[in-house]
Amino acid sequence: MKIISIVTVAVLSCLNACSLWADEKSNAVDPRQIDITVGRLLEQGHYSRQKLDGEASKRALQTYLNNLDYNKLFFTQEDIDQLTRRYGSTLGDDILLGDLQPAREIYNLFRQRVEDRVAKIRPLLKKDYTFKSNKTVALDRRKEPWPANAEEADSLWRDRIEGELLQEKLNKFAIESGPKIVGKRYDQLLKNVQERDDEDLVQFFLNSVAQSYDPHSEYLGRSDLESFEINMRLSLTGIGAELRSEDGFAKIQRLLPGGPAQLSGKMNVGDRIAAVAQNKEPFVDTVDLKLEKVVELIRGKKGTVVRLQVIPANANDPSKRHVVELVRDNVKLTEQEAKAEIIEKDLPDGSIQKIGWITLPSFYQDMEKSRTGKSTTRDVSALLKRLEQEGIQGLVIDLRRDGGGSLDEAIKMSGLFINQGPVVQVKDANGDIDVLKDRSGNALYTGPMIVLVNKLSASASEIFAAAMQDYGRALIIGDSSTFGKGTVQTMLELGRFMPMLGSSLINAGALKLTVQKFYRVAGGSTQLRGVISDVKLPSLTDNPEFGEAALEHPLPYDEVEPAPIDIATNRKPLFVDELRQRSANRVAQDPEFQDIAEDMRQLNERLKNNRLALNEKIRRDEMTKEVDRKTKEKEDHKFAEQNDHYRRFELNLSDLDKPHLKQVEQKSDVAVSSKTPKTKDAHTDDGFDDTSSDEDDSGINISSDAGPIMRETINIMSDLIDLSKSPKTVGR
Repeated sequence: MKIISIVTVAVLSCLNACSLWADEKSNAVDPRQIDITVGRLLEQGHYSRQKLDGEASKRALQTYLNNLDYNKLFFTQEDIDQLTRRYGSTLGDDILLGDLQPAREIYNLFRQRVEDRVAKIRPLLKKDYTFKSNKTVALDRRKEPWPANAEEADSLWRDRIEGELLQEKLNKFAIESGPKIVGKRYDQLLKNVQERDDEDLVQFFLNSVAQSYDPHSEYLGRSDLESFEINMRLSLTGIGAELRSEDGFAKIQRLLPGGPAQLSGKMNVGDRIAAVAQNKEPFVDTVDLKLEKVVELIRGKKGTVVRLQVIPANANDPSKRHVVELVRDNVKLTEQEAKAEIIEKDLPDGSIQKIGWITLPSFYQDMEKSRTGKSTTRDVSALLKRLEQEGIQGLVIDLRRDGGGSLDEAIKMSGLFINQGPVVQVKDANGDIDVLKDRSGNALYTGPMIVLVNKLSASASEIFAAAMQDYGRALIIGDSSTFGKGTVQTMLELGRFMPMLGSSLINAGALKLTVQKFYRVAGGSTQLRGVISDVKLPSLTDNPEFGEAALEHPLPYDEVEPAPIDIATNRKPLFVDELRQRSANRVAQDPEFQDIAEDMRQLNERLKNNRLALNEKIRRDEMTKEVDRKTKEKEDHKFAEQNDHYRRFELNLSDLDKPHLKQVEQKSDVAVSSKTPKTKDAHTDDGFDDTSSDEDDSGINISSDAGPIMRETINIMSDLIDLSKSPKTVGR
């Protein structure tokens, strides 16, 4: 890529002029070098070419403070003003000089504020609360200002703790008293803040600086870089266990199918790891060790031995331990692979209509083994061939929640459905435009097609959906628009820009840097606007809280000239107006979609009001109404299932050669929303974070619309198949 060579020269000239070093004994990189390199790469490599001047300094400081205190609970406005006066105009200069002292001083103040606050919380937990006041607290503190001063902060926290204690009192499944649960919560928070070492701090700070340029630029330390690579190739080398931190132990949350831990039969969910040893070396105690450090100890090369001291899940005495010896191996992350279903729909005339449904969680690609490793296009191609063998009459590509991935894979996969031509245009910081084309020549599937999207479909998903729409190749249905991420990132391993570091290069991490913007072949960008659906379906993700526009520092929307495309050899009849009207008529009469509309109304109202009552009676009345509403939704869901005239059959990549496919069991229940905190500290032994949640911050289950959306998508496809058989006028 052209941008990389330019950046390399600039950064190397800077580094060669600086007397910086790496500790050869510890193999650690001087954080000052990392600081300078990140600063220079941002200045000279980012799409905006923004210098780290006074304006950028203030924005970087703001982002760092927001990331540290994301709920605006510990700093006061007085703190913010003081820090802004001191560092607001000079932070960029400090970064370019490798001076990390400002970042450390800010963090030390934050740690002091957390320590002071937790000390003040403890007496509040011992108070008696009647929960009869008319006070409210903010649902989402990120939308609120920092408290003006210490007195206002104390008042805010008194209400906050009262709210958390009321929440626990209303929790029917609580296993401990409210004060004990809330106390543990803040003790753990304090521990997390105090355990953050200098390496963590540097990574956190530089990531904040990168994010101040745009939401998708970020600095990744060594562990995060490994996780990114694992996510792209869908395989890891380790023991195949997902861990989370609990009471000082790394606890097994999930065993990955086919991993050494699961195949050994010696480990179970709930087991706790107390110590780790490499082969025959002495054990390293991991009790109270940061989860990331435990993960690093468990990681290793394929074929090497790791020994674990394990406390069984059912052990009452933590001294009861046994040693499990495992050989590290490659573990495939099959849950993130492309998968398919065959849907058989019963028609009124007694015939059966077959529809293929491919679900794609991401656009993955093994960068190191581009010809033989994991590839989205190869996997989708294999699924398509089996679906064609089954005689499908229409195809749905489900990109909901697909956050993107490889740009190259989005282009190649487009080639499975169009007969050659431009797929996307990319523009660099110099204004140079490159038209990226599919050159395969022949589409693998040419029948009726729908691309299903929502506000969580982003980046590469949007490239694919936009190309299918611009070619008139597929009908786009789902939320009003997709996420709106129209930028391209490249991964720059910092070691490449530090040639003097020798063997310590791998420890420098990487900068994921926004270097280009992409545009549709029709000329418009997906940045901020996303891909607009041809047919809109009511959905709980279709709200302002999701999307590029809801993020900090997004790049602006713009357009380029259209690229010439050959519509004639690709376009299929889509009958958009008629399909839209038919769908609207069904949705208006569907009780499940009426339930979704009510959920959307309540969600938007909660987001707008952003308040939660501290009165127990009011909250219980709200809960009763919520139960009644969920009971109705459950009844509507069961009624819909009983009247669904279709059957679903699983088709995973492991099923391609099986003569018979497994039928998917129809679920007889609908997910009932109950507010569950999002997991922030779960990892697989490869370092994956598990931060997924089916609920937004208001407690509404954003996956509860899956059933009706699938049913209506099948209905739209059925209409499209029928209309495609008759000689009607094509329209969008």
